[in-house]
Amino acid sequence: MKVGVSTASLFLRKNNEEALPLLNDLGVNCAEVFLTSYSEYGEPFASLLKQRQGNIAVNSVHILNTQFEPQLFNEHPRARADAFEWLGKTMDSANALGAPYYTFHGIARVKRASRSGERDNFPVLCEKFRDIADFCGKRNVTLCLENVEWASYNRPGFFGEIAKEVCNMRGVLDIKQARISGYPYEAYLTEMGARLAYAHISDIDGNGKICLPGKGTFDFDVLIKRLKDIGFDGALLIEVYTDDYGKETEIKIACDYVNELLYKYGVLS
Repeated sequence: MKVGVSTASLFLRKNNEEALPLLNDLGVNCAEVFLTSYSEYGEPFASLLKQRQGNIAVNSVHILNTQFEPQLFNEHPRARADAFEWLGKTMDSANALGAPYYTFHGIARVKRASRSGERDNFPVLCEKFRDIADFCGKRNVTLCLENVEWASYNRPGFFGEIAKEVCNMRGVLDIKQARISGYPYEAYLTEMGARLAYAHISDIDGNGKICLPGKGTFDFDVLIKRLKDIGFDGALLIEVYTDDYGKETEIKIACDYVNELLYKYGVLS
């Protein structure tokens, strides 16, 4: 396993072209690039990032998903075609940065019936997910569905239903989103199992506030043991919000904390 940082952790502090050099200077070896706007989707901006990423290996790209991901499921052919055009630009970004994975949220569960999942039409959803996964796969990027409280995978069981029919899709475990959803992260981890590609990690303090790993009460020892038990060997990407820490140098301290645990359990790569 290896430790990395999502540039989402620097949202509104540093733009991506500033975030990657900062993380590189801090000695971070792995990152997820959180592309935040239409102007950042596509090869031209990715080429700029490539020039500035230093020694960082980009594990994955992530977008501000409400901008076009829900429209990939739209029945209107023009709306859907436009969304796939933006997805293509995102794949161009991933290729330029050497990122093998795309962190995906999918639909936005805005309405109550959508939140409950009672209207989920899995035959149709599987067909849509298959189209999206195949589109990414033809561009040498793996679609990775993340558990997110307000998006497609907002409860255990959803991933399993889609994964039955979409063999080239993998999963992303987000610890904080599992906490927000009200389900234990273990339920998501068990469901994704060997198809877990990487994870977004964070800590939580005694007041229930998200913080950097090592600053709170979350049991990372247990998490690492569970990941080891399923044979996981991917990236643990620190993803917190911009007001969840003070100085940016604290990010490096958090990375060192997790690295020490990985070394302790003999899984540091």
